[in-house]
Amino acid sequence: MKLAVDCRMLGSGGIGSYLAALLPFFVKEYECTLFGNCELIKKYAGEENYSVVECQVLTFSLKEMFAFPENLKKLINSCDFYYTPYCNIPGGIKIPIFSTIHDVVFLDVPGLSGKLGTIARKWFYQHALNKSTKVFTVSNFSKERIQAHLRTKQNQIVTTYNALPQWFYQDVNNSVQKENYILFVGNIKKHKGLNTLLDAFKIILSKGIDAKLMIVGNSENFRTGDSDIWQQIASCPKDSVVFTGRITDSELKEIYAKAKVLVQPSLYEGFGMPPLEALSLNTDVVLSDIPVFKEIYNNFPVTFFKCQDSEDLAQKLIDNWSNFGSNCIKVPSVYSFEKTFEIIKTNLYN
Repeated sequence: MKLAVDCRMLGSGGIGSYLAALLPFFVKEYECTLFGNCELIKKYAGEENYSVVECQVLTFSLKEMFAFPENLKKLINSCDFYYTPYCNIPGGIKIPIFSTIHDVVFLDVPGLSGKLGTIARKWFYQHALNKSTKVFTVSNFSKERIQAHLRTKQNQIVTTYNALPQWFYQDVNNSVQKENYILFVGNIKKHKGLNTLLDAFKIILSKGIDAKLMIVGNSENFRTGDSDIWQQIASCPKDSVVFTGRITDSELKEIYAKAKVLVQPSLYEGFGMPPLEALSLNTDVVLSDIPVFKEIYNNFPVTFFKCQDSEDLAQKLIDNWSNFGSNCIKVPSVYSFEKTFEIIKTNLYN
């Protein structure tokens, strides 16, 4: 069977990581035509046989919709199936399409985008649903939200779940010394809940907890992106909030492993990878009790706090501070990309 895969989002955040983890399974199982950045494709697809085509057409662009390269369309349409890790679908594809909607946060959380931006995103989501035989998503929560906002066909939405990529397990140092810092991995958009964590952080400092808050990212992005968040950071004691700046994957793993605890205070997620990453590196996790976290992590060794309740978060941190980092964490083997691929594979044939 021949499979065409849109690889243009390799290297771009969570969606790129999701695709990178699936690519080795695709190229091993199918005769694949992969298009995007050839260098990145060869990095992630391995040594299996596949055809690769350079394509620099921007995702969600007019050229993608109305002037996609004819030679590439011909190659795609010579395949049996088309797969994209997101909801962007080039014009002119005539074979069965399988796409992915990771979440519909922009439809669920007001204020993340302007009115026109929200309308545009909803159009692309619905376009993907209209064109696709099946649409994959990463949690039952996301499946329910897609069905709540958009027109779907019966049994069209399939939950695949997310997982840790194989590289994340490699070269892990389990004997690393823990340090007294709380880790936040995310961005400053409203639904990530950083403001709740900052308020809780100031409370625990006032109670005598000796800790720093480490934020993965560059402080300049925080200054220009959200003035309220920056004011909260500036009101914390001097040098108590640390930014990592841009870091490599190996540096991120080391930061995870050394952290005393990861706090994931999100108001909304489609899946939420940082808790799974932290737990796999023997780092404790405190996270908000939102529905998707209850679905994904309910049987994991984590601590939940009331969403947006900074006092409850602070109390959970204070109550458990002496125990964080002292135990070997056993993570259930529930999620894997091998299982994700098998679900996708089954649905390609049905």
